[in-house]
Amino acid sequence: MFTGTYTAIVTPFKNGQLDEPALGRLIHLQIKGGVDGIVPVGTTGESPTVDYDEHTKIIELSVKFAAGKLKVLAGTGGNSTSEAIYLTKAAEIVGADGSLQVAPYYNKPTQEGLYQHFKAIAKSTTLPLVLYSIPGRCGIEIGVDTVQRLARDCKTIVGIKEAGGSCDRVSQLRAALGPKFEILSGDDSLTLPFMAVGAQGVISVASNVIPREVSRMVRAFAKGELKQAAQLHAKFYPIFKDLFVETNPVPVKAALAMLGIIQEEYRLPLVPLAQANRAKLTATLKGCGILK
Repeated sequence: MFTGTYTAIVTPFKNGQLDEPALGRLIHLQIKGGVDGIVPVGTTGESPTVDYDEHTKIIELSVKFAAGKLKVLAGTGGNSTSEAIYLTKAAEIVGADGSLQVAPYYNKPTQEGLYQHFKAIAKSTTLPLVLYSIPGRCGIEIGVDTVQRLARDCKTIVGIKEAGGSCDRVSQLRAALGPKFEILSGDDSLTLPFMAVGAQGVISVASNVIPREVSRMVRAFAKGELKQAAQLHAKFYPIFKDLFVETNPVPVKAALAMLGIIQEEYRLPLVPLAQANRAKLTATLKGCGILK
């Protein structure tokens, strides 16, 4: 359902407002690049700084611009269960194919709290849900036992984006959940290692910039063309790393602006890339042949 390459799409702004033409251009490039889907209004889409109306509008436009050629896995999670339910219902109404549900952040619920949170969301919608465990941002991880319990009790919970940085945990998830439950890497640099132990793709930041290359790498590995996949990983590994030289999505928006795809604009508290890091990212993009 949600396997392969999904781009965690940025939200382009212009003069403080959503830049709709830039979003359309970016999604068109994703279609041309052969990715399987997009994830609007996740972390990379600056979800914490868009309001409810903007959030829904970005999903609606993503569905429109994807035009049935890409799946739209809408970021509609939150640290408030009622907010997550509201956004998920809105995403369903505007035509999203599924919902990405991040672990509640800051309030640090127990595993029982996580279970009840995700179960309540699953009961509120018919959309398939992909959980998102990223302890580095949320302060908690969704435990393997909790994922297993949710998958058993909520048939619409179909997968997880795993961004804990551990191949061991991917192995544990695969062993606990069987072959059908979908596991996606949440880190570009770990896509191939994760796929080697059971993941089925990636929700990628880098594919904003290099959609064709990331999707080729993921497809090559899935088809058993391991040498080609490893070569692509090695070639673009510097981009995978340097797109996180500062807090995501600052570097990837800077890179897209360098390529003339979007304007480089953020909402506070995010600020432009520091000059030294900008120079580093520019050199990396040139070194990988992405920027002339």
